[in-house]
Amino acid sequence: MLLFTDIITGDEVASDAFPTKEVDNIVYEFEAAKITIKDGAVDIGANPSAEEQDEALEDGAQVVNNIVHSHRLHQTGYDKKQYLSHLKAYMKAIKAKLEVEKPDRVAAFEKGASEYAKKIVANFKDYEFYTGESMNPDGMVLLLNYREDGITPYFTLWKDGLKEVKL
Repeated sequence: MLLFTDIITGDEVASDAFPTKEVDNIVYEFEAAKITIKDGAVDIGANPSAEEQDEALEDGAQVVNNIVHSHRLHQTGYDKKQYLSHLKAYMKAIKAKLEVEKPDRVAAFEKGASEYAKKIVANFKDYEFYTGESMNPDGMVLLLNYREDGITPYFTLWKDGLKEVKL
């Protein structure tokens, strides 16, 4: 199993237990799902019958996003100006780390990050924002959006801002 940690904060932010795809050699998309949790019960993501779902919610259970729950992410908020300010500082920090650790990746990162940032800004209203467990404002902001079906959630994470940790 691979865990993905934020290279700035060290927070665990995702794992390969969730369906993952690389986009434009600059970000990963991690497919999420809504799950029902309650004390002492484990939901493996199977769809309960309507009766089971109603019963579970009556017992004090709650429906959560599996990635948010598994990695203890915290929702945060940004307006476009605040997010762009954060993104600029974050990209500068990632570039500095790449210059030391992977200098051959810097040019591709700068080009890809710039292009992908334009996509984010163009669809800014579609995103929800999350931080890692430490809630460090200098760390990666995870972007939650929904697929074309309007139901399936997925997170977008900057590839170069992640460290893979094998378990």
